[in-house]
Amino acid sequence: MDRARLTVWVEGRVQGVGFRWWTRRIAVELGLAGSATNLADGRVEVIAEGARAACQSLLEWLEGNRTPGYVRRATYEWSDADGLSGFTVR
Repeated sequence: MDRARLTVWVEGRVQGVGFRWWTRRIAVELGLAGSATNLADGRVEVIAEGARAACQSLLEWLEGNRTPGYVRRATYEWSDADGLSGFTVR
């Protein structure tokens, strides 16, 4: 299996609208591990590890128009998986 780590910084109205918990639900459904964290500057940082195709699907969800709140922009980077387990919301 082609495993990867995807880190996404999501900008817009994404804090205080259930965005992190929604992200967790989608990620867990896709079989991904990682976290969704509110940042002090108003963005949410999403880290996801698992099958590269599942990470790509999560990215498409995050960039889509069905998220809670409003996503203005999602900046992301790919790297090697570190072996995370579970999905936490911080």
